[in-house]
Amino acid sequence: MRGIVLGGTASGVGKTVATLSVIRAAERAGYAVQPAKAGPDFIDPSHHAAVAGTPSRTLDPWLCGSRGMLENYHRGTGDLCVIEGVMGLYDGGENSTAHVAAALELPVALVIDGSAGMESVAATAVGFEAYAAELGLDVDVVGIIAQRVHGGRHEDGIRAALPDGLAYFGRIPPNPDLEIPDRHLGLHMAEEAPVPTDALDAAAAHLDVDAIIEHAVVPPATDVDHAENPTDRTVAVARDEAFRFCYPAVRERLDERASVRSFSPVAGDPVPACDGVYLPGGYPELHAAALADSPTLDELASLAGDGTPMLGECGGFMALAETLTTVDGETHAMAGVLPAEVHMCDRLQALDHVELRATTESLTAAPGETIRGHEFHYSRARVDGDAQFAYTVDRGNGIDGEHDGLTEHRTLGTYAHVHAASGAFDAFINSL
Repeated sequence: MRGIVLGGTASGVGKTVATLSVIRAAERAGYAVQPAKAGPDFIDPSHHAAVAGTPSRTLDPWLCGSRGMLENYHRGTGDLCVIEGVMGLYDGGENSTAHVAAALELPVALVIDGSAGMESVAATAVGFEAYAAELGLDVDVVGIIAQRVHGGRHEDGIRAALPDGLAYFGRIPPNPDLEIPDRHLGLHMAEEAPVPTDALDAAAAHLDVDAIIEHAVVPPATDVDHAENPTDRTVAVARDEAFRFCYPAVRERLDERASVRSFSPVAGDPVPACDGVYLPGGYPELHAAALADSPTLDELASLAGDGTPMLGECGGFMALAETLTTVDGETHAMAGVLPAEVHMCDRLQALDHVELRATTESLTAAPGETIRGHEFHYSRARVDGDAQFAYTVDRGNGIDGEHDGLTEHRTLGTYAHVHAASGAFDAFINSL
């Protein structure tokens, strides 16, 4: 499977729309496309999946490591892997899009806002190509996609200004229908605000798919690590509009090692018969009233009290807390399993890659082990004075700045989202 990375000159330059347009153009040309996302993200990949019809892979050096990224890449299927970058190409240090491209040995198509330039667009691309040498990175910027560019003289000027060695892959014309609304955790999910197909088709018509395919390459091969120790365990996984942040690799790992049964707390579904429960992150704050009225939370509380292992990540942790207070000041009762009161804030409370060190035996790590993940939330948690934690924080904010992994019974609640490559979900299955 050939691959190419779409890196931006900065955040907000239109990488997501460009990625969706490339996916659409390649599919219309008869190619099977595997989307992917550099960096920890659940929202952009939802749009990838909606257009490509297949889950988007997560490629993040911190979460997966170089080998884990290659393995995750090769778990995908198709003719072309289109990888959307994160922030600007070189932003993020060792977790930047440039480092992802270098680790996978894939070329970069640079997404540039060309709305107010011609020769300067070319100069920007030349600078981005040359800057890799300053960092000692082997990053090959092979061409550009010009965002928000009209045709005619404007497009001709950009194309003519590009030096040899930098291909012109086409443009994304300005179109308000291509704007995706956003909120406190980023863009709206694809299920809520899908990009209109006709708008994507119009954008795709201005892209040179043949040139993109010609410049895409196959990354180094690696063995894909399929679990060799399936169990007879059953895991109940919350999956609805409040619990939707789950990496495809996590679902795959759970499927490989256990029987997975989904349920919807928002809809009031009964918890399936299981050996353990996983509540991923999402938007419980947008569905707090429905969750408070849901008999599912009462059942989760009863199961937790009886010793059923439960893992709640971010939104899942919030739902397992005693209360959840919205930004409007409305307080709703949650499952009451974990001794915490969660309050939504109107400002970002944490955004970082995290590293947690286990101080006690937990559902996801043994004492002394570390697991890596990321945190991104607008809530804060006030915990009881005698609260018990499973982790200290080596990097990140955690729950109280120093600790994460609030525990009660055999329930673990954390603000960290972790990838299957961390080993946390293998440990979870082994603990059941």
